[in-house]
Amino acid sequence: MRFVSLSLLALVLGLAYPAAPRGDFVETYFGSQVPDPYRWMEEIDSPQTRAWVQAEAALSHDYLTAIPARTPIYNHLRSIYNYEKQGAPFHFGSHYFYTHNTGLQNQSVIYTMNGLHGKPRVLIDPNKLSSDGTVSIGGASYTENGSLVAYGLQSSGSDWETWHVRNVARGADSPDVLEWTKFSNIAWLKDNSGFYYERYPEPKAGETYKAESINQAIYFHKLGTPQSADTLFYSRPDHPDWYLGMSMTRNGRYGLINVSNGTSPNNEVDYVDMRDPKHTVHPLFSVNVAQYNEIDDAGNVAYFLTTQNAPNGRVIAVDLSNPGRKRAIVPQISNALENVDYVGGRLIAGYLQDGRSVARVYDTAGRLIRAVQLPGIGHISSFSGQPNDRIAFYTFANYTTPTAIYAFNIATGKSTVYWKPRIKFNASQYTTKLVFYRSKDGTRVPMTIAARKGVALNGNNPTILYGYGGFDINITPSFSTFIATWLQMGGIYAVANLRGGAEYGESWHEAGMLSHKQKVFDDFIAAAEYLIAKNYTSTPKLAIKGESNGGLLVGAVEVQRPSLFGVALPGVGVLDMLRYDKFTVGHGWIPEYGCATCSAAQFKTLLAYSPYQNVKAGTHYPPTLISTADHDDRVFPAHSFKFAAAMQNAQAGDAPILLRVDLKSGHGGGKPISKVFDDYADTYAFLVKNLNFTLPSGF
Repeated sequence: MRFVSLSLLALVLGLAYPAAPRGDFVETYFGSQVPDPYRWMEEIDSPQTRAWVQAEAALSHDYLTAIPARTPIYNHLRSIYNYEKQGAPFHFGSHYFYTHNTGLQNQSVIYTMNGLHGKPRVLIDPNKLSSDGTVSIGGASYTENGSLVAYGLQSSGSDWETWHVRNVARGADSPDVLEWTKFSNIAWLKDNSGFYYERYPEPKAGETYKAESINQAIYFHKLGTPQSADTLFYSRPDHPDWYLGMSMTRNGRYGLINVSNGTSPNNEVDYVDMRDPKHTVHPLFSVNVAQYNEIDDAGNVAYFLTTQNAPNGRVIAVDLSNPGRKRAIVPQISNALENVDYVGGRLIAGYLQDGRSVARVYDTAGRLIRAVQLPGIGHISSFSGQPNDRIAFYTFANYTTPTAIYAFNIATGKSTVYWKPRIKFNASQYTTKLVFYRSKDGTRVPMTIAARKGVALNGNNPTILYGYGGFDINITPSFSTFIATWLQMGGIYAVANLRGGAEYGESWHEAGMLSHKQKVFDDFIAAAEYLIAKNYTSTPKLAIKGESNGGLLVGAVEVQRPSLFGVALPGVGVLDMLRYDKFTVGHGWIPEYGCATCSAAQFKTLLAYSPYQNVKAGTHYPPTLISTADHDDRVFPAHSFKFAAAMQNAQAGDAPILLRVDLKSGHGGGKPISKVFDDYADTYAFLVKNLNFTLPSGF
């Protein structure tokens, strides 16, 4: 590649941006030539890229740490976060398990106890596995009797997991170690002698963080043997980009194989009668046009949540000994069915109503027993428990109510507080309200707004507008000390439930994917316009924030409407839509986005909104803090590198364009809390400076 010689040192507010040579690389798509001047940054470990990234990281570090508000913000974040946190208990056999954090531990610890009221003891403490807290627990799978747990460890935020097996009674690991797994299930045999799991081929040396994740296969591992002795159980070489998953029925007779086309919510399900020595795979749901998610099973009957002929979701039952016998159980209703749990012989269905939780209890014939009286307006977790339990546990929270654990009596329908945190946050001073606004095409979109009670609607409130809008993922009310801190700083926090998510079922998702993706951006822009029109805030006081697919959202609307926002915060974003499918797990997103080489129509759609390709030279862009991690192996960090270089080159105004690069981190999962404090302290300090407001007295 030849580079154009440029002396690009943009002096902005005393900032000298590191030189980023613009190459002359051009890619041709269906006869259209598209420049890609920063293609060289895709070699993220090359000396040139590393030097540029290090210079960018130093520049942003110096800028952010020089902001006087950063230190009090950081100290406040640590103080408010320093309280006990606990997860809802669950059990297998007589062994109960839960997670607990004393306050400032980098990672939560898994505890176990014999019986619900037994003496707790530490089972797995990931804080002891690294000095800086960058080793975390990913997945965990327990045997039916709770005597063994397989657990996956992730390092530096990577999606790659290394699995170990621990004896619960002894608290000691066996020699079993399994590598090169990502997003894997663990399906234990009934006799605990081994399990099925999914893994990928070992990447080439030096390509762990950028290798494409293809050719996933299901293997069987017998306890006490090396991974090299594992046997291949199932693969799909005809579809190397498909995702596979294995589970076992409670009676151990049937194996269920889930097959999906990337991240599409639609999937196929096959089954295997484990008494068959040939382990012949039979189709159960073979048409990949709807979701089929197993809830649980009783005997040979398996219950599934499906969107087949029901975009809002319904429950069906299948007799695996006679799979042609499928029957409807819980019908579709007007609310989107988020999850279903089989506890105490009942099906407890959690629904979304305008992004908030409602729940109903049904018997296994589909008869409605009762509606669950929830503690308030917010979001609940799934109900944890076993088919013969009398009590199920769930959590409840909203943006101003810290997460508490409730015990739900299956027979009476009564909920009681099981555990409640004590936190330095007076929720009574704040309020959360639901509003609706109209998008560009007239679609009615919900938005939640959290703020201090009695906030003056004078257009002068610093405001964060958050969104995601993709992958059938709903954004529901939750409690975060980081959001609470923003409210205590005098800010407003707004969350728009954009199309592309799951708030109103699969039809809401489909309305914001593929060729309809621009509608997601229109929804977000309309949310910003609503907040300004109703005087919650104004352009100079409005920040937009999102991560991953939400980072794409922020990048796209920023380049489309740069004069509408006061600050843009795209985090770990998918920002080069013409190249996203070439790295890590990006190919799995093709069902959601399409791809630039799939068809001329998809190329045209992607080019029209791709943030990197739509940066325009000579534009006054708002202050922008682009965040990524040096080796994010889900959204390749070159997305953020290329977008930052393009934005810095194009910026015509005096607003800063900064690239914040986190080291020893990935896409966000498992990040130690010490790094999260730095992340939010930098972000909020950037907002204080660039939204031009001061911290409240005594903060």
